[in-house]
Amino acid sequence: MSAKEQFKLYSKADETEPFTAEQLEEKWKAFLPRLDDRPSLKATLSILPTIQEDWSLLLEVDNRIQDELLVNIKPELVSYLRKELRNSKIGLKTVVSDIVREKVIYSDIEKYQEMAKKNPNLALLKRTLNLDF
Repeated sequence: MSAKEQFKLYSKADETEPFTAEQLEEKWKAFLPRLDDRPSLKATLSILPTIQEDWSLLLEVDNRIQDELLVNIKPELVSYLRKELRNSKIGLKTVVSDIVREKVIYSDIEKYQEMAKKNPNLALLKRTLNLDF
């Protein structure tokens, strides 16, 4: 048997059995107990990825640190999913989602400006009383 035939036999490179989101969720959650010793990674993977058209999985993470944590576990996870779901086309892509955070107001001037946006009469009161901030 040639090396190419052995590779096909053992890698199942041509296997592309379709799977559903429910099947993915079941296998994804079955993988999580392996990460009991790494709680931050387990928390990151508690979010299910979405299935793309080419059988690749798209996982949104909150920040770059989570993305870097996934780099180490990604080959094991993808291999597990390919074997369990019988689809060699599965790949895992991560996207860092942009979280828009509100600006935190610290100084008195910033507090005044924010209140003046909500109530324009405050600016009139400031001018009337000759306040200096």
